[in-house]
Amino acid sequence: MNLHLYIPSLFWSDMNTPEIYQDLQLPSLEKLLSKSSIVQAQETDFCAWLCQSFNVKKQLDWPVAPITLRADYPNQPYTNNNYWLRADPVHLRIEQNHIMLANSHIFELSPDEAKQYTSFINQNLNDETFSLIPVHPHRWYVRLADKPEMQTRTLDEVTCRNINNLLPTGKDSVKWHRIFNEIQMLLHDHPLNQKRTARNQVAINSIWFWGGGHVPQSVCSPYSGVWSNDPFSHALAEFCDTPFARLPENVPHWLQQNKSENQPIIILNSLLNHDKYNNALAWRENLKKLEKIWFTPLYTALKNNQISTLTISTTNENTSFDFVVTRNNLWKFWITIKPLSFYAVKQS
Repeated sequence: MNLHLYIPSLFWSDMNTPEIYQDLQLPSLEKLLSKSSIVQAQETDFCAWLCQSFNVKKQLDWPVAPITLRADYPNQPYTNNNYWLRADPVHLRIEQNHIMLANSHIFELSPDEAKQYTSFINQNLNDETFSLIPVHPHRWYVRLADKPEMQTRTLDEVTCRNINNLLPTGKDSVKWHRIFNEIQMLLHDHPLNQKRTARNQVAINSIWFWGGGHVPQSVCSPYSGVWSNDPFSHALAEFCDTPFARLPENVPHWLQQNKSENQPIIILNSLLNHDKYNNALAWRENLKKLEKIWFTPLYTALKNNQISTLTISTTNENTSFDFVVTRNNLWKFWITIKPLSFYAVKQS
């Protein structure tokens, strides 16, 4: 088995807080990383990394919308003439001269609320060609007859960041900036937001356009199977006709059951939002759990030749790394075991 492990935010993005690594006991992870060959990769964004890894070609955007739509709405008739765009509900907050964006990690939205928001926008927006489709409470879509000359940033890329300089760019972007602003004005005093605020819930006061594209052609996944709790990776696997499942609870049992797998990928994205939302305690505690549940069993499996090659890929807002370790590498006793903080410095 050649196992690929993708763990976004394995390293804390804020390089000015080295104390976050203090007293973190991660012996198995540190051995695996220290005995690996290291390659610095290109993509630092979660969705972009997944698209590239699954051999999805970038259009003007990474075409996330048509891929997730197929999983969210399997009965939707697909034609190559349609251009799909994600238009996800978000919360914007003004801080001094910054506009900060928060995604659905911090709010819940029912299907009925999503329908009420989108119906109100569709009825009141001053654009007859624009119509929101709330296929999933947290994933809304726009279908366009023509491809806009516009590039967007993924929702993961802009979450917890100042969006002033991250809005869509390109020849047609002015129109979409106008729609973006009009929707914010429509939602500002929406009765649903007043009710949510009264219940101490986050208001849905904007949407984020991203992930546009036509349905990709001839996508061939390099993986024999995908294990993940992330919806986008499931959608990618389904799009590529690759078997997929949720993360196993017992890693040794999973290894025994799937020993004939040639090239599986496991996606552990539980650290990602802790990093983005600057929740240092939760990030540290989650990393300790990953050490116990994942890194220690995988280290043992590699040592016992259940795994031939283990590749650990990680991304954050600064950089992207691939760590590749084989069973033979583990016996290189002369290699010094370095703490996790050593690799955090390499981000600069």
